[in-house]
Amino acid sequence: MGRRSSGFVGVWAETQRQQQRQAEAEARRQREQARQARAFQRHAAQTRREYRQAEARRRTEELEGEVAALQAILAAGCRAPAFRVASLMRSVDVQPFAPGQLAVSLTMPDPNRYQAQGGWTANRRAQAEAEARARFERDWYAAQAAEQQRQQQLAAQQREYTQWAEAQLSEVRRHNAGITEVVEGVRRRDPDAAVEYFSAALYSSAAWPEGFPRQIAAAYDPAARELVLDWELPGYGVVPETKSVRYMPTVDQDKETPRPVGQRRALYREVLAQSMVLVLHELFAADEFDALESVALNGFVDDHDPATGRQAHIFLATVMARRSVFGGLHLAQVDAVSCLTDGLRGQLAARPDQLAQVRPGRRPQDVGNAVVTHGGDAEPGLRGDGEPDPDEDGEPDLYEMDPIAFEALVADLFRAMGMQAVTTQRSNDGGVDVDAVDPTPIRGGKIVVQVKRYRNTVPPTAVRDLYGTVQDVGANKGVLVTTAGFGPGSYTFANGKPLELVPGGELVDLLHRHGLRGRLGTGGRATPARTAPPGAAVLPEDHNVLGMSWSGGVALDVCALVCSGNRVLSDDHFVFFNNRRTPDGSVVALPATPPDKAAVRVSFDALPASADRFVLVAAVDPEADPDADLSGFTNACIRLLDPRMTELDRLEVSDGRPGETALVLGSFRRRSSGDWEFVLGGKGYPGGLEQLVQDYGIEVA
Repeated sequence: MGRRSSGFVGVWAETQRQQQRQAEAEARRQREQARQARAFQRHAAQTRREYRQAEARRRTEELEGEVAALQAILAAGCRAPAFRVASLMRSVDVQPFAPGQLAVSLTMPDPNRYQAQGGWTANRRAQAEAEARARFERDWYAAQAAEQQRQQQLAAQQREYTQWAEAQLSEVRRHNAGITEVVEGVRRRDPDAAVEYFSAALYSSAAWPEGFPRQIAAAYDPAARELVLDWELPGYGVVPETKSVRYMPTVDQDKETPRPVGQRRALYREVLAQSMVLVLHELFAADEFDALESVALNGFVDDHDPATGRQAHIFLATVMARRSVFGGLHLAQVDAVSCLTDGLRGQLAARPDQLAQVRPGRRPQDVGNAVVTHGGDAEPGLRGDGEPDPDEDGEPDLYEMDPIAFEALVADLFRAMGMQAVTTQRSNDGGVDVDAVDPTPIRGGKIVVQVKRYRNTVPPTAVRDLYGTVQDVGANKGVLVTTAGFGPGSYTFANGKPLELVPGGELVDLLHRHGLRGRLGTGGRATPARTAPPGAAVLPEDHNVLGMSWSGGVALDVCALVCSGNRVLSDDHFVFFNNRRTPDGSVVALPATPPDKAAVRVSFDALPASADRFVLVAAVDPEADPDADLSGFTNACIRLLDPRMTELDRLEVSDGRPGETALVLGSFRRRSSGDWEFVLGGKGYPGGLEQLVQDYGIEVA
């Protein structure tokens, strides 16, 4: 007979089964986690691929859009309304006087509301009546005083408005009278008026794509009723070099397919031909006064002459078009190249990408009248033979003007702009050269003006001094006017403050727009830099040295990138330890002098025209400190120095962070006025300089 189990074995077996079930459950959980992780990774990879593919498609669509816009320049221009002189006339209506609550008379106290209260006896009643009369008289006199004050304020505002309105109307009438005078001149076939009018027609056009140049030199032959002009054409870089972008998931990179050279050249010729035909179309369409029988047009690019290496006007197209012939063209259906070369018998360079020149026809200086130039790098003071005009049409040179006369000219400018302005006494003026009042309601007020007749960049200390003056005298705004320019430190300091900086080029433009005259040196330009002896390196006179310093013992390489947007212009425009300078010498790495640990020399005015950003970066030197990061990069700053190594400003930059080995210190960005302002950086990279430069389009092998 069998022995009955004591139960221990069963308990042990059940325990084993529970442990086995737990192990199997844990294994299943781990397998599920692994499956979910793999699924997440696949989804993330797929999402990244889809994003990169979509971004590549977007870039390709942008390129295709740019090309489509270039192909449609002429068609879009022909759809635009023709220029009419009426568009230049200003309305004589001015904003009506709006005093607001000041126009409402105050309500005088009502004596019926001041009745005696209480008083059972005759004496108490008499006292209550006396108190009521006293309250009424007190409130009545107070109301009378307030009403008188209101009337005085209303009258003051009325006077200010009347002065402002009269100034506005005077400016509008002066402007309209000037336009009428030009129109009458065109009717009389006056050469200066004709050039002014037809230049305005070209400059007012909205048909040209953003970034196209508008430099013109023109003269008018009244006997032949012919306008002769040189017109700047866009450079070869206007046609995108890249045709399409495709994302390659196997190597996780974008592949750019270059546009075939033949295709790019053909499109560039088409752009040039469209530009030439469009200029002719806009001129003939703007001729309301039958002033044009023909137009002689020469198209040039401003580039380095392959034969001499010098900057020059290189002519790529020329045509002489008669109105009778041009009027018979149906521009909506023409092929621009065939229209220019066959229909109009013009010339177009076969290889404009290689700057193969054509011989221009009639030039403006062949006409015999004064040549008028506008825009770009044109030289307004040139005669027809290309030599400077000694009298510059009576334009005074602001550099050579007497200081007191220059301050008076600036005061005249403010008065021409509708303000009240007087020059101050030469002593005890507190640093103010012109006192001005803007009578415009709400936004007007007291303005203090300082005038600096400099040739070199105005230091930031002058801007700081002006701000102190504004605060001391309680002015609404401070304006610093100069014949020179301002550096990035000045614009950085002025940002967000009631300050306005007017550089030399903007000053000349304001003078001309308000009927005053002035130029900056020969042809409106600054005095040219001195030439160096043969074989010597040319150091730009107007340059800055950027000295960088920081605390901590970390060894760093400081580098610079010359960029258009967030893309470096080329590998040669990346200045670092193996490339100490850009090809044109506008940026050069220098040996540092204490207290700086690194230094870069930059001539902002000499940077390529296509550059709009100058970026400074720092990276750990992997050979000197292979295990270091930027946690030791603190108290960093950039010293802005002039050519004499005098400190103009100090720009603070962000500290480094642990785990990062490269950092964008900041970038100098070109303003619309041509000056540069500093923008703080701070973006860090754990992958060092290699990862950083890839963000700026540099391929690292």
